[in-house]
Amino acid sequence: MSLWIFAALAAASFQTVRFMIQKTLASATLSAAGATFARFLYSAPLVAVLLAVYIVSTGQTLPSLSAQFWIYGAMGGAAQILATVCAVMLFKHRNFAVGTTFTKTEVILTVVVGFILLGDTVSFAGILCILSGLIGVLMLSDVPGGVGSVWQRLWSPTAGLGVASGALFSISAVSYRGASLELVASDPLLRAGVTLSAVTAMQMVAMAVWLRLRDAGEIGRVCAAWRTAGFVGLFSMAGSFFWFTAFTLQNAAYVKAVGQIEVIFSLIASILFFKEKVSRRELAGISLLGGSILALVLLA
Repeated sequence: MSLWIFAALAAASFQTVRFMIQKTLASATLSAAGATFARFLYSAPLVAVLLAVYIVSTGQTLPSLSAQFWIYGAMGGAAQILATVCAVMLFKHRNFAVGTTFTKTEVILTVVVGFILLGDTVSFAGILCILSGLIGVLMLSDVPGGVGSVWQRLWSPTAGLGVASGALFSISAVSYRGASLELVASDPLLRAGVTLSAVTAMQMVAMAVWLRLRDAGEIGRVCAAWRTAGFVGLFSMAGSFFWFTAFTLQNAAYVKAVGQIEVIFSLIASILFFKEKVSRRELAGISLLGGSILALVLLA
């Protein structure tokens, strides 16, 4: 098995657990912003320490960090913060499996973002996959009571949060890959570690300033919930490291395609841990969306 495939599978596993903990925190203790801040507060210092230990133990030196590296990192970090907030807010409206599936629209949206920013073209078969994925999103975005027109379903709050989360996650993935490729180093683990450390540090500071200005009391609540929030940071660090490692080795679209296994993990978690019911319609939507994403990447 290629290293990037293993890294993507591991990242999806850790991310599922992290979202489970964040869902619990957001539902019982913290706001969506607070649950998001927890992942950076408890992971950034640990990432920095582990990176320093790795550099010293391997006898390597810290690669130079160009202005382009910081631009890519800041762009990816900001997009990931907003994407995570959207995802946590989404979990308050829909069950865990459906919420996670909504965020998986990032694979389809990566193609769109790539076309807009880089001019990447999509084949006719790819367009059909995107349209089938849209149908899957509509099946998942049922308005309360199961009524409403197609446009009401498309523009419902849950659909909006899910698509926004997916779009922002796609931007962050491409940005992180761009940042890691700016580093002049042959060791993919070093490039992943340096990028992750720089990004999480920026995210921790940015969110701390935001919460201090908007809701200072939330910072105290995050610190008070350290027994649970600490695990958010731990699993976030592990998941992010494997994502970043995969991004340094392979195209972000392919990495995220393998990461779709997270949908299966989240479905299991939704049923076994949160005791949530998944309707046949939602299962069909998850299957259709997942299938369209897989087909899209295979044809790309």
